[in-house]
Amino acid sequence: MTRRSQQGFSLIEMLIALVVFSVGLLAIAGMQTMSKQANFEALQRTSASQIAYGLLEDMRVNGDAIATYLAAGDMGSGSRGGEPAPNCSAGTVCNAAQKAAHDLWFWEQVLDGNLEMNGNAGGGGLVLPTMCVTGPAGGGAGMYIVTVAWRGTAAITNMNNSACGTAGGNYGADNEFRRIMQIPTYIDPSI
Repeated sequence: MTRRSQQGFSLIEMLIALVVFSVGLLAIAGMQTMSKQANFEALQRTSASQIAYGLLEDMRVNGDAIATYLAAGDMGSGSRGGEPAPNCSAGTVCNAAQKAAHDLWFWEQVLDGNLEMNGNAGGGGLVLPTMCVTGPAGGGAGMYIVTVAWRGTAAITNMNNSACGTAGGNYGADNEFRRIMQIPTYIDPSI
């Protein structure tokens, strides 16, 4: 019987092990980056959904001013200006049109993230958001849709035919970065 002496790793074996280990670490780092991107997209989608549902509920409650909500146009990036007077959320008595104007201003502030301030800039909200309200002409009973558009993190094929947010060029040449959340509901202002 011959006795073999034990030897350590050769330099080549060590380099191969190091390369295999490095490739594994790079794969884990890539998965971490993709996971972080997916979590951010999910947070944006959740925020868009909550904003759209909030505005629809205000519309349902304030059915007398449904035409004011429809006439709002594209909202986002401070397009509504400063807070309208009177401040209908501070216990002040407001008529339906004043309440609608305040609702639209408030939801635009939430959309833009201006209710979470970091210095002089909004710290929350969506990335380059736009919100649109559509419904029956004249504001009668029917289907109303609140559409929220924002900029996503990766290019995708955009199959949605909504025009909400397409005019500004914020979402790429072919709107490939545009994300859309549409919430439809039936509202009868006479109820």
